[in-house]
Amino acid sequence: MSELMSNAIDLMVVGMGFVFVFLVILVFVTTFMSKLVMKFAPAPEPVAPAASNSNAGNASNDAQLLAVLSAAVAKYRSDHKN
Repeated sequence: MSELMSNAIDLMVVGMGFVFVFLVILVFVTTFMSKLVMKFAPAPEPVAPAASNSNAGNASNDAQLLAVLSAAVAKYRSDHKN
């Protein structure tokens, strides 16, 4: 029984060691790839939104969306009453 437990512990240590080494390599490769991508493809500069009178249009769209959603919820609740 002790030889079987010894083999099991050896196998466990080898398996856990392999996983640990793989994860360490994965961290280094991911870090390297991230630096490589940032070097050759930097993040795009944010574009400022155009100043226009679209706020009035958005308010009416929001009110219309709220009305449609309220109607859908009311319809769902009326159809699914117990």
